[in-house]
Formats: sequence, C-alpha cells, structure tokens
Amino acid sequence: MSLWFNNLIMNKPVQTSNFPPMAFIVLAVLLWSTGGLFIKLTTLDAFVVNLGRSLLAAITVAVFTYKKGLRIDKFTLLSSFLYAGTLTCFVYANKTTTAANAIFLQYTAPIYILILAPFILKEKFRFSDLITVVFCLAGMSLFFLEPQNAANKLATNVFWGNVAALASGVFFGLYFILLRHPKSLQRNPALSVFYGNILIVLLMFPIVLNNPPAQIGSNDILAILFLGIFQIGIAYVLFTNGIAGGVRSLDASIVGFVEPLLNPVWVFLFVGETPSVWAIIGGAIIIVAVVFHTIKSSHEKVSP
Repeated sequence: MSLWFNNLIMNKPVQTSNFPPMAFIVLAVLLWSTGGLFIKLTTLDAFVVNLGRSLLAAITVAVFTYKKGLRIDKFTLLSSFLYAGTLTCFVYANKTTTAANAIFLQYTAPIYILILAPFILKEKFRFSDLITVVFCLAGMSLFFLEPQNAANKLATNVFWGNVAALASGVFFGLYFILLRHPKSLQRNPALSVFYGNILIVLLMFPIVLNNPPAQIGSNDILAILFLGIFQIGIAYVLFTNGIAGGVRSLDASIVGFVEPLLNPVWVFLFVGETPSVWAIIGGAIIIVAVVFHTIKSSHEKVSP
C-alpha cells in the first residue's frame, strides 16, 4: 500500500524526532511488505482476516490521529469505501492466488490514475503516460497466461484471485485520485484510513457471524494482531512521520517499490510459495514501467 502515499500527506516538513525521517519510511514499507506473508500464515478465511485486521487497524490509527479530528463528510465517506475495497480485495486475492500475483496486480493502480486523472483532476495526459499504461497492461496480461487445472481447486480459483487483485488496484487508483482532489487537500488524510477500516468491520461482521470459524488458533490471533496493529496502523503512522520529517516525494516513492519486491520474497522464504515465471516477468515489467515514470515525472516537475 505504499505506492503514491507520499503524495497524500500535505504537511510542511518538520523534524519529528532525532530518528532519521528516511528510517520511518523504510520501516513503514517493510511492514507493508509483510501483508501477504501474514495473510498466508493464518488458516482463517478472507472475511475473518479482513474483520480482525481492520478492527485493530482502525483502533491504532484513531489512537495516533484522533487529535486531528475524525469528522466525516460525503467526500471522505466515498474515499473510505474505495479504501475498504482496496483492502478487502487484496486480502481475498492473497487467499486465492499467489502473493506475487496479488501485490503486482494491485500495483497496476497507476494505470487507472494516469487514465482517469485528466478527467477528474484535469491533469494533462502525456505521451510518457501512454507508454507507461501500455507496458503495465502488457505486464498485467502475463498473469493470466498461467495454466489452469480444472481438477485443482486452488488453480481454478487463481483466476478469480487475480481478478480480485486487479480490482484492488482499481480501488487503490480511484482512492488515490480522490485524495489528490482539491476537496481532500484540507482534510486529515487519516480519515479515509480510519473510516475505511470501520466500513470493512461493519461489512464483514454479519458475514463472519453467519459463518463463524470452527476454531481460531494462537497463530491466527498473532497474525491478525500483527496485520492490524503493525502492518497497517503503525506503518501508516511511521510513513506520515517520515514525510512530515522532510523526505522527498521521489525518494519515498522509490523506497515504496521495495514493498512489491519483498512481499513475495517473504512468502517464499516462510511459506514456500513460488511465483510462476509469467508472474515474475509481468511483475518486473509493471514495476520497471512505474519506477521509470515516477522518476521521469519528478524530473519534469523540477525542470525550469
């Protein structure tokens, strides 16, 4: 979830502590990168994981940001729905497809940002944007070239897991566009994170209540505690502190790309899940295209 988040924080640079601001960014991105691993480690289904993680995340974010105010309006509510969709689809994707597919396909969010921003934010669509979109679409298509075995339930569900991951990217792209909208610039950026997690809790609770888990082990509890408190809540606070401490947007964006690279690595090391060759190639194309576009756009902004 780190991509583009540097642009969401509008605070002026201030030194928050003696701790290097870039260290806050690195720690936040490392925590974000563990999402796939801890979702895989729990035996609970996507609905229970979503419920528990979001409940703890909402509490954590509220504890650290309530002094900025938690007043909600229609615009913030819409942003919160998009944030909730991003997290919900990502959890489902991790439960039904590989961690690599889930994170790389979520990182197609820049496609929708580049396409829709000219219409919603009135930004100019450049030739470099078109090239980036084409390369990302090419990389995205490779994820659906994996062979499907109808006799294997997991393999059959991979397709829908990939679709959920794509939907997560769409929600994330739209969420980011709304947070860059002029109406959002004077709002507390934590509001949509807080209320988005609250919405997930409200939506997941009746589903889980209707079909409660047979048992919840200690590993499940620890995984959900980590996901809610650290992987979302504390990571968000660390990232905002790093940006407020003066880390440049470009630097934060580049460090943010560590997340999709490490996410499948953690899962491979601790779970043994190996991404397909197509996923590796497709993910590499997407990440390289977006990194190149990020650096090029930053240079264009500072050029006379």
